[in-house]
Amino acid sequence: MNETRSPRLRPLLFLSLAFALAACSVPSEQPPLEGAAIGGPFTLTNQDGRKVTEQDFAGRYRLLYFGFTHCPDVCPTDLAVVGQALRRFEKSDPKRAARVAPIFVSVDPERDSPAVLKEYVSAFHPRLIGLTGTPQQVADMTRRYGAYGAKDPESRGPAYNVNHSRLLELIGPDGKPIALLPYEKGAEALAAELERWVK
Repeated sequence: MNETRSPRLRPLLFLSLAFALAACSVPSEQPPLEGAAIGGPFTLTNQDGRKVTEQDFAGRYRLLYFGFTHCPDVCPTDLAVVGQALRRFEKSDPKRAARVAPIFVSVDPERDSPAVLKEYVSAFHPRLIGLTGTPQQVADMTRRYGAYGAKDPESRGPAYNVNHSRLLELIGPDGKPIALLPYEKGAEALAAELERWVK
């Protein structure tokens, strides 16, 4: 009985197999920043005073934000969103969320010592890492990662302002850039993007 039906079923089997193979050959979604000249080596100091390099984050996703602790509004607002998004992601998928290293890079090394950074980053998320360094180290790292930070020439005295780019970059475990993430759309949208890209 089965042998007599097999010729009729054969075209359906071939068709099913063709669809399955086609589905397997569809390329996965390409990261928006794939191939961009962003990233590379750096040497900075974390909030505990320990020297760190890009190698300390190998195998982990890096969520990079550039700013400064004396920023009056933009930085704390954005970092609050980052912290909320990470908590959402940790709740929905703790294992994948643990692969994300959230990093705040100070573009104001004159004022942002490790001790200042330690107090600042702890306000947003317990895993948020603060990085600082010499002005040259910070400038090199900022340039390599396509960000910007410089003293406002019209701002004087100890309460000077720092002009900086407003970027939230996701760098992959291999050190290659993946995407700029939408902090401006709120924690839910940011958490959804982390779900999308973190494997």
